[in-house]
Amino acid sequence: FLTKENDMTSKKILIIEDEKNLARFVSLELEHEGYATEIKDNGRSGLEEATSKDYDLILLDLMLPELDGFEVARRLRKEKDTPIIMMTARDSTMDRVAGLDIGADDYITKPFAIEELLARVRAFFRREEHGHAVERAENTSFRDLVIDKTNRTVHRGKKVSAVIDLTRREYDLLLTLMQNVGDVVTREYLVSQVWGYEEGTETNVVDVYIRYLRNKIDVEGQDSYIQTVRGLGYVMRERK
Repeated sequence: FLTKENDMTSKKILIIEDEKNLARFVSLELEHEGYATEIKDNGRSGLEEATSKDYDLILLDLMLPELDGFEVARRLRKEKDTPIIMMTARDSTMDRVAGLDIGADDYITKPFAIEELLARVRAFFRREEHGHAVERAENTSFRDLVIDKTNRTVHRGKKVSAVIDLTRREYDLLLTLMQNVGDVVTREYLVSQVWGYEEGTETNVVDVYIRYLRNKIDVEGQDSYIQTVRGLGYVMRERK
């Protein structure tokens, strides 16, 4: 790995990108920030690298030779939960949703300013470190949902063994909502707390993840745990 001199604690980032100039530029900028980087220029070699070694984050292009980014993410998720930020030139909601559906944690649309990418990387690691620092042994609950902060798991009722399978981002989103039970939480606040982004970032990703959460935690025939407050955001509270 390429690292800053004497920096033994660098986060390791894998860049899977076939545009060599862009990949090298991104790599140099990340190294300047103190990260360690590795570059792979096609989907197959990128997947092999990602599965055989441990990385803290993967920057994954969608349009790749041999295996596209969707397929790389899909196969990787069967073996590892390494965080993924997708880099895509296809600026459509469906492409973004598809990427999130198969396990990407975030996406950025090309062409992007390098400052935006670096900000997202910093925000991601800041959020991860903050999340680990604030979690303690106490549980958080709402109705029959219980969050075990120690193990970062969610279960329903007293059946601790009946864990609801959530992704890292879904867990963080649910935890934020449950820590604010009774209060309307805006999309902007959720983007800030869960994704670590500043104001001005688009918030439609929140709606996508709320849908994912509802599909996993809601029970057919019962009120949804998460209510939509039109024009504002979301709230977890008992209906009157």
